[in-house]
Amino acid sequence: MVAEVEVVVQQSVPILDVQFRCSNLQEVSIASPLSPPRCEPICAADSVCTDLSRSQTDIRSPETTLEAAVLQFVPSIRSGSFADIGPRRYMEDEHIRIDDLSAHLGSPFVFPMPNAFYGLFDGHGGPEAAAYVRKNVIRFFFEDAKFPQTSKVDDGFLVEVQNSLRKAFLSADLALADDSSVSSSSGTTALTALILGRLLMVANAGDCRAVLCRKGEAIDMSHDHRPTYASERRRVEELGAFIDDGYLNGVLSVTRALGDWDMKLPRGSASPLIADPEFQQVVLTEDDEFLIIGCDGIWDVMSSQHAVSLVRRGLRRHDDPERCARDLVMEALRLNTFDNLTVMVVCFSPLDHREASPPRRRLRCCSLSAEALSSLKNLLLDGSGNH
Repeated sequence: MVAEVEVVVQQSVPILDVQFRCSNLQEVSIASPLSPPRCEPICAADSVCTDLSRSQTDIRSPETTLEAAVLQFVPSIRSGSFADIGPRRYMEDEHIRIDDLSAHLGSPFVFPMPNAFYGLFDGHGGPEAAAYVRKNVIRFFFEDAKFPQTSKVDDGFLVEVQNSLRKAFLSADLALADDSSVSSSSGTTALTALILGRLLMVANAGDCRAVLCRKGEAIDMSHDHRPTYASERRRVEELGAFIDDGYLNGVLSVTRALGDWDMKLPRGSASPLIADPEFQQVVLTEDDEFLIIGCDGIWDVMSSQHAVSLVRRGLRRHDDPERCARDLVMEALRLNTFDNLTVMVVCFSPLDHREASPPRRRLRCCSLSAEALSSLKNLLLDGSGNH
């Protein structure tokens, strides 16, 4: 049994050569027991990043300029996914992947090209909440949220995009409270990745994780919102909650989620458990190879770098993101994960440089003179005589 998935194949479209600008950066360093060592600060956060050009000095190699990336790099979006129930009795994961968002939504929507959208919803307390969000994801994120539409990426557009995504998360959370078909004890984490031109924006509430591969190095594009994460622990304790053995109020292993209204305070009150997402964004360059989006069942048993290395080897062998997603799930099962498993692998460029097959040994022929042949014959005869 696997989670429902929707795929829209990307159309071949020209890329708009738009310039990204930015100011007021907030640097965020990410720490997790299974995360790779801190690479560099990443452009992120609750206040919209409005100086993407500066972000390049944070997460790119210094010799590559933003201008060069804008003029030369054209993302080529393709993806694959795989889901497995794992050792659990029920499947509570849901996901969606759309490689061509404009084609999926239709002509009324205008976005920078290329454009794509991915969402992972890891349910708990039953599958109802995750299934509900997945079923209504287009309405929450693009219709009701009045997603901004333009072919030009500028400061104002970035602010509108982030505000729209935040509104979608909060609207979905409230809808779960109002829908009688969803139990108040059912909830779901949520992570979305949006690609608009060369902009990658990740929004996360919960412990799913998005990891960017940059020249083989893993860069976490999201925080794991768990009670053991220092800033989350401070936030919930200041609101009167407690952490017991790594669980919020001794019950829930995450501090941000949609639903779970039996644990949230009445609407309008400051609750320790919130649905407000955190954001990270980056301008993609030729150094960015792919993005992994996985539920916590993956990250419970392997580091971000382990996953990146496994996927990178697979893509260099067969160039198939779906096989790579399956390989990650199989690796997590081999490492004895105890949860449902869902993985999406999103590639940004075709990998034509697959690993070459080992070269065949070539036999070399040579000719011998008559004198050499006679000497060899005598040597062989003499040797057989001695035996």
